[in-house]
Amino acid sequence: MPHYDLAIIGSGSGNSLITPFWDGKRVALIDGGVFGGTCVNVGCIPTKMFAYPAGLAAVPAEASRLGVELTLDNVRWNAIRDRIFGRIDAISEDGRRYRAEELDNVDLYQEFVRFTGPRTMTTESGTEITADQVVVAAGSRAVLPDVPGMDLPQVHTSDTVMRIDGPPRQVVVVGGGYIAAEFAAIFHGFGCEVVQVNRSERLLRGNDEEISRHFAGAAARRWKLELGFTLQAVEDIGDGRVTAVFDGGDGKQLRLETDIVLMATGRVPNTDRLDVAAAGFDLTADKTLSVDAQLRILSNGEPLEGVYALGDIANRYQLKHVANREARVVAHNLEHRDRLRSIDYTGVPFAVFSNPQVAAVGLTEEEARQEAADATDIVVAVQEYGSTAYGWAMEDSEGIVKLIAEKSSGRLLGAHILGHEASILIQPLVQAIALSTPVATLARGPYWIHPALTEVVENALLALDVDLPENAPL
Repeated sequence: MPHYDLAIIGSGSGNSLITPFWDGKRVALIDGGVFGGTCVNVGCIPTKMFAYPAGLAAVPAEASRLGVELTLDNVRWNAIRDRIFGRIDAISEDGRRYRAEELDNVDLYQEFVRFTGPRTMTTESGTEITADQVVVAAGSRAVLPDVPGMDLPQVHTSDTVMRIDGPPRQVVVVGGGYIAAEFAAIFHGFGCEVVQVNRSERLLRGNDEEISRHFAGAAARRWKLELGFTLQAVEDIGDGRVTAVFDGGDGKQLRLETDIVLMATGRVPNTDRLDVAAAGFDLTADKTLSVDAQLRILSNGEPLEGVYALGDIANRYQLKHVANREARVVAHNLEHRDRLRSIDYTGVPFAVFSNPQVAAVGLTEEEARQEAADATDIVVAVQEYGSTAYGWAMEDSEGIVKLIAEKSSGRLLGAHILGHEASILIQPLVQAIALSTPVATLARGPYWIHPALTEVVENALLALDVDLPENAPL
């Protein structure tokens, strides 16, 4: 039975925990999936490497509004695919080889594992492992509904759809979250006929309601939306095609013939694959591992010393930048057991790299009013891209910045952007929330470049009806 100073389950952000501190100590790195985890292999990185050329492919339609006639001559999907995975697969393999073959102190177990106790586990092949300290960073996975046809080769998740031979002529995207929104935009940009079908009437449900509504309108101008329909089955109709069958209630049925069906209905943490009950680990209502502020796993409400969790299996965000921050905290706590640090989730932003982009940080308007002691102390400003000089240059009629603040204190509570480069424009607002910078200070302190698109953020800040302190910048 091999014993280790540290055992890490998961080779995504968990891989970064193997710092020089562990030189000369024994480390087990355990992962039955593709080395490197979700982000590099099937998530953030390859999807954005598709999203960028898809955005270029969509430029002719935008340019024609401004008097520039461009044409899209061809989309070399397989060339794009091979460029992306030729790079990504090499990174994954190089990382695997480095851990498996070049580090004498690290043993790489390329198989799944189950706990038998909080610091003991057994691999699929039967190897029993014990460790002084343990980190669970086993991530999450795409889910498929329990309906007929999910085993057909035309049915994909985000894990498989980027490697198809294509592009397909027709795509049905099932789901209303960020994964569905991004892939709908990718396939639409490449000239596919896209139908996005969602069970509820609201897309991007976790966003501010006004932003969700604006996004749905923008999406419907690009690809077809069918809302209020639940997938019942996918049927093989021959010639490589399928029919996706949906129920809309009250006897309504929707049948869509298509080349592929992309199931983008969410991800679940991999806690159910680890036998966490045998370890005595607590779970949250979302089936993530329950952890304390130092990211120690809880057992019967009490933290287990030297047993940590991070990433999708331990938080509700499912964001790589959150997992990386957690990894830094866990790395410190593993190495300094007498000086533990806590994680701070203040101002966690996210972005949806669809067309148009969406980005947000902090509270929605609904959340801010619910949490406020006095709802009248909540002020909101909405600024259109088209109200600025750069917005005029773009002839933009979709982009908006929505800010929520506390009137009495001038504190920024939430920021929500829909439109061109929203993922970039959000950053000064992320910093304002993280650093508690008052609205007046951010709006009036630094210079804002004219006529850059960032003026739409400046103008939204200036439009917030907050109380100004006597020494506020002019």
